[in-house]
Amino acid sequence: MTTIELQEELTNLYNDRSETIKKESSELINSFRNKAFEDFQRLGIPTRKNEQYKYTDLMNYLAGDYTYEIAPAKLSVKLEELFKCDIPELDTHIVLVLNGFYYNQNSFSALPEGIIISSLAEASLKYPEIVNKHYGQYADTSLDSLAALNTLFAQDGIFIYIPKNCILKRPIQIINIGYSHKNLRVTSRNLIIADKNSTASILVCDHTLCKQSFITNSLTELFLDEGSRIDYVKTQNENGNSSQISNTFIQQKENSVFTTNSITLHGGLIRNNIFAKLDGEGAQNNSYGLFFGDDNQHIANFTHIHHAKPHCTSDQLFKGILDGNSTGAFNGKILVDKFAVKTLAYQKNNNILLSKTARVNTKPQLEIYNDDVKCSHGATVGQLDNDSLFYLRSRGIGYKEAMHLLMYAFANEVISKISLGPLQERMIDLVDRRLKGELFHCENCKIHK
Repeated sequence: MTTIELQEELTNLYNDRSETIKKESSELINSFRNKAFEDFQRLGIPTRKNEQYKYTDLMNYLAGDYTYEIAPAKLSVKLEELFKCDIPELDTHIVLVLNGFYYNQNSFSALPEGIIISSLAEASLKYPEIVNKHYGQYADTSLDSLAALNTLFAQDGIFIYIPKNCILKRPIQIINIGYSHKNLRVTSRNLIIADKNSTASILVCDHTLCKQSFITNSLTELFLDEGSRIDYVKTQNENGNSSQISNTFIQQKENSVFTTNSITLHGGLIRNNIFAKLDGEGAQNNSYGLFFGDDNQHIANFTHIHHAKPHCTSDQLFKGILDGNSTGAFNGKILVDKFAVKTLAYQKNNNILLSKTARVNTKPQLEIYNDDVKCSHGATVGQLDNDSLFYLRSRGIGYKEAMHLLMYAFANEVISKISLGPLQERMIDLVDRRLKGELFHCENCKIHK
C-alpha cells in the first residue's frame, strides 16, 4: 500500500462513518472537522520527504487490516477488574480510558472545589465556554496532517480543568488501555487547562492488555495560564504489535512552568511529538525523555520549542538505549523569535547502541533571530565506555552486571528529573527491569485475562 492509497482508505473510512461520528459528537467538536478534512487531503500521510518524518517511515506501521470503533466498547466485566494499577505510596485520582473513550464508570472523591475531570465529549456540552476557548486552538491542522486526522475522527478523551489558585495535591493518573479482540485504530483527544497560579501533577500510563495490534493517534492540548505549573509524566508500555503517534501541544503564558517526562519502555512504533509555545515572559518549559528499543522497535521523538516572548527558558534532554535491530530518532528544534530577548535554551540528545544492527538518527537544531540569547545544543551516539566497563570488571563485577550498572547510570539522569518521589522510585524499578530484558507490565498492575 502506498501513502496515497492509505490516505484514500482513511478518507473513505471517514466518509462512511461521518454521519454517525457527528451524531455522537457536539456541534463544537464537529465544527473543526471540515477544515481538518481539507488539511488532511492537502497534506496527506507524512513520508520521509517531510523533514519532520525524515527518519520515520510511517507506512511500515500504519497500513493494515484494522477495525475502527465509533462507540465505546461494551465489556462483560468491569474495566477496573481487568486492569488495576497501584503504584506504592502514590495516591492518585485514577481516570480510565478504553480504546480512546472515557470510561463511564470513573468516579472521583475529595476533589478540590472547581476542579473538573470528565469526558471531553461531555465537557463540550456542559462547559462549552471553556472548551470552545481552547479546543483546536493550539493544534494547527494546517501544518500537521496527523493532527488533522485526529481532529477528523476525534470523539472523546479526557478533559481536565484546574481552577485559579488551586493546588491539586494528589496527582491525576490517566490510564489509556487498549483492549480488543480485533486489530484496532484508536483516536484519542485530550484537553487540559491550568488557570492562573494553579498547580497539578499528571501521570499518563499507556498499556495494551492483549496481543492484538493497535494504531493509536493521540492528541493532547495543554494551556497553562499565568503562574501555573504542570508536571506531566508519560509512560509507554505497549505490546510489540502496536503503534502510537502522540502529539502534545502546549501553550504557556507568563511565568508558567511545564515539565514533561516521557519514559518509553516498549511498543512497536512509538512517535512522540512535542510542540510548545512560550507565549508569555518568564515561561519555562522542560522536556525530558528516555526510551529503550530492541527487536524491530522504532522510537522517535520530535520537539519544537518556540520562544515567542522575552526572558523564557527551555531545557531538553532525551536519552536512548537501543539493542537488536531497533531504530531510534531524535529531531529537535529551538525557535527564538526576533523580540525574544534574554532567552535561555538548551537541548541535548545522547544515545547508546548495544548491537551492531541498532541505529539512531539525531538532528538537534537552533533557529535564532535575536542576538541577546544563550542557546546550546548537542548530540552523541556511541557504545558503552570500555574503560568504565574494564574498571568495573577489575573490581570483581561480572560483565552483564557491569553493563547493567553503566546503562542504569546513563538512564538515571532523566529519571531523576521526575519530581514525584514515589513515582520516581517506581520508574527506577521499571527501568531496571527493562534493562534486564524483562518486558512485562509493572509488578503492581494486575491483569486478569
